[in-house]
Amino acid sequence: MKTFPSLARLLLLLNLLLAACSGPPGFKSTDISGVDWGKELALTDHQGQPRRLADFKGKAVIVFFGYTQCPDVCPTTLLSMREVIDRLGSDGGRVQVLFVTLDPARDTQQLLAEYVTAFNPGFIGLRGDEAATAAAAREFKVFHARQPGSTPDSYSIDHSTGSYAFDPQGRLRLLVRHGEAPENVAADLRLLLAGK
Repeated sequence: MKTFPSLARLLLLLNLLLAACSGPPGFKSTDISGVDWGKELALTDHQGQPRRLADFKGKAVIVFFGYTQCPDVCPTTLLSMREVIDRLGSDGGRVQVLFVTLDPARDTQQLLAEYVTAFNPGFIGLRGDEAATAAAAREFKVFHARQPGSTPDSYSIDHSTGSYAFDPQGRLRLLVRHGEAPENVAADLRLLLAGK
């Protein structure tokens, strides 16, 4: 009779240890689940269609803010995202990359379409007027500041370099650092696609 309570205690202890080991998902990117910003994005895509974040429910979504004349951060981020999608194999179709321009004056619908699809035909460029662009940047806490160039049209834009990852339920979950290894981003997206 004394063996049953000992066995029950042993099983309870084993269950507690297993529960402690499962813990939260092991994201490589910064987990920002539960923040009270980054909830809405309402802009026009590079084909002229109005888009909202809710349009992409059911997919993991990566949102990145930049501009087409960016000399370094933007093209390297989009190249990295192309590699991430490739690494995901068939799951790559369950991920949507959104590139939001911070330069609507120069980034026309046509230019945006040519730019983002050069990296991956499935990537979507988003734009708005100056007011909508500023509102989107505020909603995502994106820093951006125009720096004058040698001519009025040759300015550059300093901007935040992180990307934002949403789970398939449309919740903002991760801040992906610029330069994060594509294999790490792909691993994080697999966790989000698995419901973690």
